[in-house]
Amino acid sequence: MVRAEVGDRRILSRSAFPELFHALTEAGYQVIGPTVRDGAIVYDRLRSVADLPEGWTDRQGAGQYRLERRNDAALFGYTVGPASWKKFLFPARERLWTATKEEGGFSVRAEPVEGPPLAFFGMRACELAALGVTDRVFQGGPVADPGYSARRARVLRIAVQCGQSGGTCFCVSMGTGPGVRAGADLVLTEILTHGPHRFLLEVASEAGAAVVGRIPSALAAAGAEDTERAEAIVAATAASMGRTMPTEGLPELLRGNLAHPRWEDVARRCLSCTNCTMVCPTCFCSSHEEVPDLDGRTVERWRHWDSCFNLAFTELHGQSVRKSGLSRYRQWLTHKLGTWHEQFGTSGCVGCGRCITWCPVGIDLTAEVAAIRATPGAVTPKAGGKT
Repeated sequence: MVRAEVGDRRILSRSAFPELFHALTEAGYQVIGPTVRDGAIVYDRLRSVADLPEGWTDRQGAGQYRLERRNDAALFGYTVGPASWKKFLFPARERLWTATKEEGGFSVRAEPVEGPPLAFFGMRACELAALGVTDRVFQGGPVADPGYSARRARVLRIAVQCGQSGGTCFCVSMGTGPGVRAGADLVLTEILTHGPHRFLLEVASEAGAAVVGRIPSALAAAGAEDTERAEAIVAATAASMGRTMPTEGLPELLRGNLAHPRWEDVARRCLSCTNCTMVCPTCFCSSHEEVPDLDGRTVERWRHWDSCFNLAFTELHGQSVRKSGLSRYRQWLTHKLGTWHEQFGTSGCVGCGRCITWCPVGIDLTAEVAAIRATPGAVTPKAGGKT
């Protein structure tokens, strides 16, 4: 191995790209990245570079998603699909512990977190920002979630600069992209013009340097022209965002308009299907259940994803706290964009646009915020009033 340094920039040719993949597997990582399945680009285990979505792109709009063939062989020529990296750190269904009845009481065994370290291959800037948000949620409080923390400690983050924006992206508004500024171990920029297909590879951490040190013969020196082209790619992506959402004073705007008529308007359209919360890379609502065996000697505690759009999610004393679709949508949006700041010191939205794309009726949170901002001043409901 040859020593690589944090801050190094190298050129990796398309023909030598499999060597990076091989270096990851040789270092013991299980590679998770984008692949085409069921008509979408999803994140799953990759066994070779051939599993990447070469030559594919996606077209997205409110309630719309479709794959199309590109006119080149780009490996990362798409934006983001329905899946997020969250599911690998915060599984959709997870056993937390098992209690067994013994003489004089019970013994409780926490569920072990096993498996190889993971290389998240192809993370975008907004997704790195989302990972930072879930880190605060699961690790930033007085008690860290043990399962999340154990998995998170074994993740190598390989980011890819966005070479195009999607129809529902608004990461520029949220300050989360499209350029990768922090949070990655390696950063790739795919360059398809002014020469052969290649990647600018930037080393961003010691862990990333250890991987790059395994492939010195595959790398060439990066010139100033390559760096300039990579920067131009990100700048062009930033200039072509599909959506915008000004964030100045947003928590205060939402807090002061809890009775705005727009909530009634969106409630008539919302199906409470939970799609927006399932695809969101930062939503973390969950429910727990104890599952006993038939003889009563063993019980398991399971955690599974839930949603604030489910009627029973906030059920207390046999009744839901939020009985109307209006109150549930309002809770989601005002928490995501407003009170999340108070709870975790950041917005809960990273501008990836997934909730817009995958809403079956095309509800667009940027449009809802714009409508409230355009006609502010509704009266906040009094305590005990209709919600």
